Parts: sequence; C-alpha cells; structure tokens
Amino acid sequence: MGIKLRKTTAGPLFLPIFYTTVLAKVYILHLPWHMKEYNRLYEDTYQHKGLRKKLVDTLRTKGITDEQVLTAINNIPRHYFLEPAFDKIAYEDRAFPIGEGQTISQPYTVAYQTELLKVKKNEKVLEIGTGSVFQATVLAEMGARVFTIERQKKLYDLQQSRYVFKNKYPGIKFFYGDGFEGLKMYQPFDKVIITAAAPFIPPKLIEQLKPGGLMVLPLDDESGAQRMLRLTKREDGTYDEEAFEQFSFVPMLQGKNK
Repeated sequence: MGIKLRKTTAGPLFLPIFYTTVLAKVYILHLPWHMKEYNRLYEDTYQHKGLRKKLVDTLRTKGITDEQVLTAINNIPRHYFLEPAFDKIAYEDRAFPIGEGQTISQPYTVAYQTELLKVKKNEKVLEIGTGSVFQATVLAEMGARVFTIERQKKLYDLQQSRYVFKNKYPGIKFFYGDGFEGLKMYQPFDKVIITAAAPFIPPKLIEQLKPGGLMVLPLDDESGAQRMLRLTKREDGTYDEEAFEQFSFVPMLQGKNK
C-alpha cells in the first residue's frame, strides 16, 4: 500500500500538517501485521542498550577479560536473534530455544569460546553450527571472515530470510551441510569453532586447519557434560590440547537434516 502525491501546474505541492499527519497514521494502521511485527522486533531502544551493558558487566564478573569480545557483544542486539516473546529477557545470561531442538547459546558461553579462539581481524574462521547466527555475528563484529555450516535445513532457510545484518557483515558465508565434513573447498582456516557437543575431534576439521591454527570445541566426557578444549595444530599435522571448564551443549550430529 502506498500514497502517491503529484505536483500540479497550479503551484508547489502543499498539504496542511494536520492532513499529512492523518495520512501517516492511516498508513501505519493499515500496514500488514507482519510488517508491524518486523518494525517492533528490529528496534534497538535505550532500554535494550542498557540491558546489554548490564550483560557485559555480568560477563566481566564471570571472568571474561578480552575487551574485543566484550565490545562485540555490547554492539550486537541479541534480541534481534530471538522471537518477540523473548524480547524482555533476551539479555539474561542464559540459552533460549530457537527451533529444531537447537538453542542460542548462553552469552557467557559465546564469550568464553570466542576469548579462547583469540580472533584477529581478517582471519578465516570456520564455524560448525550456525544456529541463531549470534556467534557468527560476534566473530564478524571482531573483523573475522566467517564460514558457517548449519545441518538443519529449516534453520538454514530461516537464516537466509531473517538475518538482518547481511549488508553489515558481508564476510559471513552461510552453508548447508555436514559439520563433520567441514568446507574442504575453502581450506585452510586460521581458526575453527564448534558450537555443539562433539562426540570426538573431527579429523577432517583438523586437516582443514592451518598449522599454528586454533580449534575450540566442547568435547563429550565421561561425566555426560562437555569439556571445553583448545587445540593448536602443529606443522606435522598433530596438535596440542588444552582443557578448560565443563559446559552443556546440544549434540553435534553427523549428516544433514532436511
């Protein structure tokens, strides 16, 4: 719906302020419901920004020290990545469901993994498990070129239609595929991050990592939780392993789900 106004030969276009205000109100009232919802959902208010600052302060108290990571999280409206029902609680430090049995990770988890990854500007980062695209957006905000794989077709399709930052972060490349296979065509990668619970360290992802490159992943352990690991690849293809805290992730599954 639109209102087209034409200039006549009688002189310049002139409408009283009252009339134009009424027209604008009528236009807004007749917007399709989903456009109203779009405008409401993608509004970043002072309240949102204040809640985001409180979240960043919380992450600091929990031990996150990398200012680049904290700044990136402070710059990104997390509520854009959630359904409207979560708008008022989007900045609580916890995970939320996003469909297909997946979640948007707890902000602390995102910050923790990103800090371990030691991201530098223009590095190529392979992400396994696109999910809500929040983690990929944090990496892109820090200057990384992100190649992200999603195995859930419905989530992948949703990312293509709803991700609002495609123009801001053209360095994010989306792929529908099996995370265990990686992206051989685009190797080598400076960094690899896995955002689901891996049952084992995927050998093909090690192969696609540059010598000296880092991989961060939560690996299943005997307790039923996952131990966060950071692997550093050696020149001979083997790797050094560092173990950190325990976390709880959704499982990393093989193959693609249509």
